[in-house]
Amino acid sequence: MNPEDILKNLTPEIVARFRSAIETGRWPNGDKLTAEQRNTCMEAVIVYEHHTLPPEQRTGYVPPKATPCKTDDEQPLSWQSKSEQK
Repeated sequence: MNPEDILKNLTPEIVARFRSAIETGRWPNGDKLTAEQRNTCMEAVIVYEHHTLPPEQRTGYVPPKATPCKTDDEQPLSWQSKSEQK
């Protein structure tokens, strides 16, 4: 589906219902979501949030860390034979 078409038909209330349906796996009336419906709801929520919310308010946002977990220091392995270990 075209993102512009999705945005034309979405309201905050519809997006809230889609989020609830994704979370619970059921529509407000209790009917179970199909896999296709779940995927469509997720696509709609992602498109809506991308166009209306700043990144830090979007579903699944993970803020960048102040310090990275990885270091750039190389620590090469040094293989030793059993005779060298003695």
